[in-house]
Amino acid sequence: MMTKRRVFLVVLDGVGIGALPDAALYGDEGSNTLGNTAEKVGGLQVPFLSTLGLGRIEPLLGVPAVASPRGAYGKMAEASAGKDTITGHWELTGVVLDRAFPVYPDGFPAEILTPFAEAIGRGVLGNKAASGTEIIEELGPEHLATGDPIVYTSADSVFQIAAHEEIIPIDELYQICATAREILRGEHQVARVIARPFIGEPGSFTRTKRRKDFSVMPPEETILDRLVASGIAVVGVGKIEDIYSGRGLTASYHTGDNVSTLEQLLTLGAELEGPALVFANCIDFDSLYGHRNDPVGFAAALATADGYLERVAVLLKPEDVLIITADHGGDPTTPSTDHSREYVPLLVTGASVRPGINLGVRASFTDVAATIADLFGLVSWTKGTSFFQEMAVAAEK
Repeated sequence: MMTKRRVFLVVLDGVGIGALPDAALYGDEGSNTLGNTAEKVGGLQVPFLSTLGLGRIEPLLGVPAVASPRGAYGKMAEASAGKDTITGHWELTGVVLDRAFPVYPDGFPAEILTPFAEAIGRGVLGNKAASGTEIIEELGPEHLATGDPIVYTSADSVFQIAAHEEIIPIDELYQICATAREILRGEHQVARVIARPFIGEPGSFTRTKRRKDFSVMPPEETILDRLVASGIAVVGVGKIEDIYSGRGLTASYHTGDNVSTLEQLLTLGAELEGPALVFANCIDFDSLYGHRNDPVGFAAALATADGYLERVAVLLKPEDVLIITADHGGDPTTPSTDHSREYVPLLVTGASVRPGINLGVRASFTDVAATIADLFGLVSWTKGTSFFQEMAVAAEK
């Protein structure tokens, strides 16, 4: 009989726990998102994550290494090249990339922008690495006058297109992004094309919540695809739909901030019937605090998420499992505003999870995919090394 189990996989976007051995190759030596943030703010306030064993993974100011954790705990290294959102999420679901997505710190070459401008019938403003809020203040007035979209990038592999909603209607902006997605192939295949709509007047422009990501498709089968093919529901919350271009999902709730995502998790925890994987991304750590070097905001967001995650855990049924991890680092205390190449925490809880089990240092995020396959009884899944047997109570083995 198929299990009725529900698995809640929650990604705290950008919440790393120490530099990987190759971090220096990425300019990230010394990065430690949780550790450095804790030191900067005088200690983290995450009592629930502490009970799961967070303080036993690495010493963290304000996070005690509890003697008897209620969860299984460990950390994971990223096997893929890169440190971006797409790469991290894909690896969690079984896809390891041997080449990082391209980045453009000096802007995009003419071989990209010329056919792009011709295809959309408009000019292009910007074409540089910039803060999204700063570049619309800088070029917004010219955009209003010319109607030309603002194109910019960041330290991530992204082609971002900003436009005022009254100058380029949202549907047209999305079509412009789709056009860019078609052009950005081969050596220029960036991880994401992102629509960045805004409103307002010069001096008071505001980005709206109608952002939309146009991601590349995973190059091979993910555990999401396998679950859906096996008749198991896969529900995305947050920007999961964008990260996988809608593939491997049976339902999606496109939330735009941590609280909305966590509120939706509570609703699903109370109402959703299994078997199901609920896959959620909490974006604020990365977008609002990591990229803006705001450790105080980062720590406050962790405290808020901690309270919500405890409430999610209360809703777990006897077979259910909650897995909490991350996709990369985003140390807000370093001069860089980029992601950081770090280990990510791994915390697992539920009535079927043996408390206090040290899962060690996992060689790849794909171990999560392998464990999910075991949790749902899927056979012939070969990507990653499952930690199911290590953490399962005797009745589950």
